[in-house]
Amino acid sequence: MALTTESQARRLMARLDALAAFTDDPPRLTRLCLSQSHRRAAEQFIAWAKESGIAARIDPVGNVRARYEGRRPGAPALMIGSHIDTVRDAGRYDGALGALAALSLAEGLAAQGRRLDVALEIVAFGDEEGVRFPYTLTGSRGLAGVNEPEALAQKDAGGVTMRDALKAFGGDPDHLGAARADGVAAFVELHIEQGPVLEAEGRPLGIVSAINGATRLSAVVTGSAGHAGASPMDLRRDALAAAAEMVLAIEARARAEDELVATVGRLDVEPGAVNVIPGRARFTIDIRAPLDEPRRRAVADIAAAMQAIARRRGVRLDELTPTHEAAGYVCHPAIVAGLAAAVVAVGADPRLLPSGAGHDTMVMGQRWPAGMLFVRCKGGVSHNPAESISADDCAIALAALTRFAEDFRAA
Repeated sequence: MALTTESQARRLMARLDALAAFTDDPPRLTRLCLSQSHRRAAEQFIAWAKESGIAARIDPVGNVRARYEGRRPGAPALMIGSHIDTVRDAGRYDGALGALAALSLAEGLAAQGRRLDVALEIVAFGDEEGVRFPYTLTGSRGLAGVNEPEALAQKDAGGVTMRDALKAFGGDPDHLGAARADGVAAFVELHIEQGPVLEAEGRPLGIVSAINGATRLSAVVTGSAGHAGASPMDLRRDALAAAAEMVLAIEARARAEDELVATVGRLDVEPGAVNVIPGRARFTIDIRAPLDEPRRRAVADIAAAMQAIARRRGVRLDELTPTHEAAGYVCHPAIVAGLAAAVVAVGADPRLLPSGAGHDTMVMGQRWPAGMLFVRCKGGVSHNPAESISADDCAIALAALTRFAEDFRAA
């Protein structure tokens, strides 16, 4: 029986609810890369695909991959998808919406017995958020053939290497090259906006023009632990106080330049006792901007400011190590134009806007023409349980994605 866009959207929304049950930390949604809950979510994704006769599998790098053939077997493919890993205490739409929408598109065609001029390659990436391991986007890097083998040696907070986690998940760390995709004509990702622009303007959809580049660093500040009552203030080498001043310097540098943002998202203190002066502080830094050169200047300025603070306070900046580097990406003009035409075809205005968040698209665009379609989200909230989209917006997004695929022609 053929499915309507509305019925597809209802099923898609129900599946998003169902996928949210796969979590490492119930009742909160936390589905970290290569975790047990990620594995269960991947197995459920594969089961849903098989219900429509679409073969799916886990590839060597931990992505779920499926293919719906075109009119001609072996035809070039339009690859569509997003990620199914999450941050801690996440919402249920970031990433999962785009991965399940890609499957829904193929299922709709299968229900009608239709084939397109291109095949559809469906992908549910496994490592977009970068929460469990410092080096991230290994799923899309694997498909694009730009993964770095040393990523397998990195460890999570529990000391588990990515190699071991990938092997336990069902991937193949000894043959990552086999994940490289060929015969792909373009890549498109549907994603919630993660910002307030579309809602503020009353628009259900937006077309992404460019994606911010990002630098992530790990910092370690070492001072001297001591008794909280017996150490005079002027003789202390407080690692946390120094780190706190560094955090404010990072914030000040980001505030000084338009479109530059910087965040310290995690800070750990040792020994962590109420009556002990902190001897060591570890923290993360995330710096983003749409243009690469301003971001690189900011990274250099922040490093210099942190060193100056360390010297003045008598502590050491023992580590300032890059853990992630992603260049900004300008979406391919042909994909932007095709998405804009699809948005018009479903009765919406084609609003172009940049993405402040990073996405797998920026890696896929290193090898193929790539672009993104944004869906309005309530309050612009993301990475939060309050993350929300409407069923109507889900339906129009799915309709636009379907129209894009129907009209797409491989170059």
